[in-house]
Amino acid sequence: MNEPATPRLRHVQCLDSRGLHRMAYWEWGDPANERVLVCVHGLARQGRDFDTLAADLCGHYRVVCPDIVGRGRSDWLADPMGYAIPAYVADMVTLLARLDAAQVDWVGTSMGGLIGLGVAALAGSPLRRLVLNDVGPSIEPASLARIGTYLGAPLRWATLDEAADALWAISQSFGPHTREQWLALTRPQLMADGTGFKPHYDPAIALPFRAITPEIARAGEAALWAAWDSLALPVLLLRGADSDLLSKATAQAMTERGPKARCVEFAGVGHAPTLVQPAQRQVVRDFLLQA
Repeated sequence: MNEPATPRLRHVQCLDSRGLHRMAYWEWGDPANERVLVCVHGLARQGRDFDTLAADLCGHYRVVCPDIVGRGRSDWLADPMGYAIPAYVADMVTLLARLDAAQVDWVGTSMGGLIGLGVAALAGSPLRRLVLNDVGPSIEPASLARIGTYLGAPLRWATLDEAADALWAISQSFGPHTREQWLALTRPQLMADGTGFKPHYDPAIALPFRAITPEIARAGEAALWAAWDSLALPVLLLRGADSDLLSKATAQAMTERGPKARCVEFAGVGHAPTLVQPAQRQVVRDFLLQA
């Protein structure tokens, strides 16, 4: 079966506090394949981040890469305080019902990993294997401060190359990429704005992010560790060796408690590996496809 060069764009209706919103998702591979892999992106990204990994795995899986609400081709919320992990988990439950899969494997980068952790911890969860990409229950404050310097800022670029350069300036922790690889990651991040481009996400996603207090952060961390300790499925933890979000100490604790994840570090990468480079994809592939 010859796979298309680009994925199929589909939508599903999800419930929020003001009504319904449409969540977009990109689908690769045979839509009748009972083996399903869901790949979920980071805070200010979108589902096309996984194009390279999805193309790699769509011969084995029906690969589904959602644009979390407020990003990519998905609707923006009327109430920005709905941009929160519990609401995203609820949207994923709606998506999983649409996919009608008895078992699902999950790859989640940063925020997408936290959403996956939330889904995996649900009673009766269909998740079979979980890949957490550079994220865990404890998140370093320095990384939140760094992300807060650019998240939601009013940005506009005249050309694709200008946008790529600007996004690379805040994304060098992703590790080395060729210009071609970076342009491929940049194009879906942009939406047309007159004769130029702006980021393809709702700037209001920054509002709940900036509303996090130390007390909220501590309560959230405790809840995430409780969720982690409840898991009983195989987990692969990926870490950029230079990550400022997932500390070595947190990664070590994740290998010693709960599901006792297997941890793989990538040298020369911070937060977060893009899973574009062959060595990164091979680690994920081997974990997902092992008997």
